[in-house]
Amino acid sequence: MIPDTKIKYTIRVYMLIVNERLEILLSDEYQLDMKMVKFPGGGMEYGEGSIDCLQREAMEEFGQSLANILHFYTTDYYQKALFFDDHQLISIYYLANLTEPLRIRVSDRPFDFPELINGQQSFRWVSLKDIQENDLTFPVDRKVIGLLKRGQLR
Repeated sequence: MIPDTKIKYTIRVYMLIVNERLEILLSDEYQLDMKMVKFPGGGMEYGEGSIDCLQREAMEEFGQSLANILHFYTTDYYQKALFFDDHQLISIYYLANLTEPLRIRVSDRPFDFPELINGQQSFRWVSLKDIQENDLTFPVDRKVIGLLKRGQLR
């Protein structure tokens, strides 16, 4: 039975961008006083569809849009939201291509920003062959990288 409270969800939408060298783009971030390694993307806003959210996040993070967007995975089990005690997390992942080469700085080292100040972000390519599930911070991202590594591209 569902308790007599409002059900709250946090919906996150992520892009899985793999280049011709079979490297995946990762986002290193410092948010909420915490280092995190994740896929580019973010929270869905009220009134957005998941693709709208994905394109908005691409514009915010890279200043460019995405093409060849293909659904890859949606959380299919209960995952408590990390930052909200009373929310369930739903994460949606899409394979996508950039419409042009990245115009942002891409580093070859993690957390390549000057100081640990909330809101800092840097990007890097990591080989799908070399990346391990524990290289990512969040549980659903770890599951998704495992699916990618096992070749379950749909």
